[in-house]
Amino acid sequence: MIDRDEPRFAEASREMTERGDYIVPRFNNQLRLDKPPLAYWAQAASYRIFGENDFAARFPSALAAAFTALSILAWGARIGGEKIGWWAAIIFTLSLQTFLHAKAAVADMWLVLFVTLANWTGYELIENREARSEKWRTKWWLAFYFSLALGFLAKGPIAWTPLLTVSAIIIYARDWPLARRFKFLPGILLTLAVVALWGIPALIQTHGEFFAIGIGRHVIGRSFATMEGHGANSLEMYLLLLPFYFVTVFVSFFPWSIKLPWLTCKLWRKRKPGVIRLRQPASAQGSGGSRGYGGQAGPGPGYSRIDNYLLAGIAIIFVIFTLVKTKLPHYTLPAFPLLALLLARYWTEAAISENRRSTFTSIAVTTAAIWIAIALVLPPLVARFFPAYQLFQESRASLQRNMQFASVEFEEPSLVWYFRSRVKGFLTPLNKRRATEFMSLSGPRFIILPTPVAGTLFANSPQHWRFFSTSGFNIAKGKRVDLTLVLKPE
Repeated sequence: MIDRDEPRFAEASREMTERGDYIVPRFNNQLRLDKPPLAYWAQAASYRIFGENDFAARFPSALAAAFTALSILAWGARIGGEKIGWWAAIIFTLSLQTFLHAKAAVADMWLVLFVTLANWTGYELIENREARSEKWRTKWWLAFYFSLALGFLAKGPIAWTPLLTVSAIIIYARDWPLARRFKFLPGILLTLAVVALWGIPALIQTHGEFFAIGIGRHVIGRSFATMEGHGANSLEMYLLLLPFYFVTVFVSFFPWSIKLPWLTCKLWRKRKPGVIRLRQPASAQGSGGSRGYGGQAGPGPGYSRIDNYLLAGIAIIFVIFTLVKTKLPHYTLPAFPLLALLLARYWTEAAISENRRSTFTSIAVTTAAIWIAIALVLPPLVARFFPAYQLFQESRASLQRNMQFASVEFEEPSLVWYFRSRVKGFLTPLNKRRATEFMSLSGPRFIILPTPVAGTLFANSPQHWRFFSTSGFNIAKGKRVDLTLVLKPE
């Protein structure tokens, strides 16, 4: 587990199952209010199947990424045929940021999944392909607003960007009757009702703290100030970082980012200002098939309906996070399914017209081979540089369930995640002066502290005490650490 987010999520899910409280998450016996509970629920369910381990904590993210890829495949097939669907799903799956977050024990992939589903179902309501069937329209409508609700439960209000996308399309097209199709007021009320099934009990249990911290600090505060050093603390730095995501996308979306300049040129040449058609002629209805909606074989003169929709969704996500002060490269990940679909549409068209389909296959196969090799080879090589993991592996045979444990100058969440798999107590952060006092108390216990400090404080410790030492790298703080675990048995 890589500090700090992964072990926090993993441990909070474990403590959720230990308490049987699936409303309010806790980490190390303290309230954890910065994220809604859906990712914790998924991890808790995974623990019941696979046990409480690293794999089980990360498996839900892989599952969410797989469902996202399937959603892209299905949506792509509906807008342009199976080839576009497959290409778009592969582009998303093999992009670098997906490769990293599809295996991370965090909430991001669940957010991406439900934002993608909301974008897809929103587009279906705009297209209204099954206009003759009120039943189908109702299903798309329910799926749209339930996706918004589940996206909120994954990572908060950012999941509601599809509402902005469909609103932007309606306003740009000046198609006011289309707004009635979305039934925004009852739909938003339905979304809020689903969220309230968890939100109201959570607010009651925490006396309103969940809203104050989760929304106030981690949404509003993150927008107007930097969090944990991720972003700009001055106006000059803020302005300098405005192009941040337009630069980092070339890394995050690698290897497909090599085609982004080409895609930008294609889109620029296709533009036809002021032209957007949301509804098909009656004669075109039902002629989709592999040619896509309305019998369109691909991008026609100007931007097609799907182009406008995808571009609006991508732009909204990039603009929102560009304006937000706190910045991390993966924040724009919800835009990647839309970007993958847009690239697949134009790339497949170019490949067919130029009879050059091998380039995509070569990039996909090469990238897949590299990612698989990295996933299999790299973790065992770098594991020895993770001090909490190494200390746990060395000392696990000596750990007892009834032990208490503490740390000095090293309080990373990975300590809690790994050691609480063997002991019942919670981590107690201490200063050097209280370390000897803690170890002098009755009962089995251990303390983790810098090796030089351990040598000074416990040089004359009882003979039956055990010492375990390791050297590693504190990723969260970016510095090397030498740690020693001092253990007092029963």
